[in-house]
Amino acid sequence: MNEFVFGFSTGLSLILAIGAQNLFVIEQGIKKNNIFLVTSICILGDFLLIFFGIFLFHFIKNFINDLINMLLSLCLVLFLLNFIWLKLKTFKYDIKFSQTNLQTSKSKIGLQTLAFTFLNPHVYSDTVFILGNLSKNFLSISDKVLFGLGASLASFIFFYFLGYGAQSLRVYFLNKKVWRIVNTFIICYLLILTMSIIYTEII
Repeated sequence: MNEFVFGFSTGLSLILAIGAQNLFVIEQGIKKNNIFLVTSICILGDFLLIFFGIFLFHFIKNFINDLINMLLSLCLVLFLLNFIWLKLKTFKYDIKFSQTNLQTSKSKIGLQTLAFTFLNPHVYSDTVFILGNLSKNFLSISDKVLFGLGASLASFIFFYFLGYGAQSLRVYFLNKKVWRIVNTFIICYLLILTMSIIYTEII
């Protein structure tokens, strides 16, 4: 169960951001524009990429010696530090999106959501590399699956909350001070995680 909680907390810390994908989901939520379709695509995309990363690192584990393992851990630390740096930069982020209220067809909004999901390089670094890399040290498949399910549940809750809550909670979603508070907690969590990886796997 600890793996599930770890997956949930880490997945949530990586997904909470005011990047292009989340602003797109907020925009569709405010417009009430195919919210279920948009959020479901985001959730399914995360689920597939999270488990792709987990099983990718599981299968290459047999080919990883101590030196490669340390290099992967070092890369993970660099990825996390870069993620933290990007979070720090969002303190100056201007929250903007299209103000048009025109409804979009399901096929068009579906393609747009797929683009925001699978053409976003940060999605791959967060789900495939960071989460996949973190899962490589779990001993059993069941632990890895629990970790992945925890991360996937974080995505499930977050995107549905973001999409369906955007209309009534718009004032909070578009408030820079709210995101600054959220980002502060995330940065602290990821810094602790990064220091733990450095201490246990590199030093």
